[in-house]
Amino acid sequence: MIYLSFPSISPIFFSIGPLEIRWYSLAYIVGFIFAWRYIKYLSSNKKIYDVKANINEKLVDDLVFYSILGLIIGARIGYVLFYNFAYYSDNVVEIFYLWQGGLSFHGGLIGIIIAALLVSRNFKCSFFEVSDLICVSAPVGIFFGRIANFINGELYGRPANFLFGMIFPNADDQFRHPSQLYEAFLEGLLLFIILNILIFRYYKLKSPGYVSGAFLLLYGVFRYSVEFTREPDVQVGYIANFFTMGMLLSIPMIIAGLTILLLANKK
Repeated sequence: MIYLSFPSISPIFFSIGPLEIRWYSLAYIVGFIFAWRYIKYLSSNKKIYDVKANINEKLVDDLVFYSILGLIIGARIGYVLFYNFAYYSDNVVEIFYLWQGGLSFHGGLIGIIIAALLVSRNFKCSFFEVSDLICVSAPVGIFFGRIANFINGELYGRPANFLFGMIFPNADDQFRHPSQLYEAFLEGLLLFIILNILIFRYYKLKSPGYVSGAFLLLYGVFRYSVEFTREPDVQVGYIANFFTMGMLLSIPMIIAGLTILLLANKK
């Protein structure tokens, strides 16, 4: 096992008086700006994306805007329902205290799916023609989000006896897995590379649904795997003495992704 030292990086990127910009907020900003520009680039590249969809700048702008709302609202509701319902059922007002943290990726995914459904319906185009563009750009935001989790010293891993280990200041004196970095690599960097190989080498944006299915399948597999090194939320713990909530929420993603892949490939 390789032992690492936790870097001394302030969670605050910069501050001006009472105004603070944190790395976590910056991760969201960079992720959405990248998605906005990258979706515009992909949708205008007729070599890799020539479906008969009315993908114009107005659609992309609306898609990114409603995806931001869907992600934030969905991620918060998902965290409340999946991870801490007992607490928030007694403290309903605190559901709106976003600055206290508590967001769920799977809840955010549901919010983005709803946003994509609304936009595709409004512009009269295929849902998968829209969702494929979101999925291929999303890993960049996921990557920066996990790096921000690492800088904050949150969502750290279980006690480590293989791979890497470090002592997190917000935990105990045990060497623990930097599971945030595992997720940044797998769910962010590696997933982005694979999806872009699919679209630039195999032109899979021309098969609506294929990229969405690949995203769901690969993210689900990566997240399920990393959960073996990630410390479960203390208020949830282990389910049936084995599963974490992240594992259970990733299983439907794997099933849905595989199903969509098979249908897109058949079509």
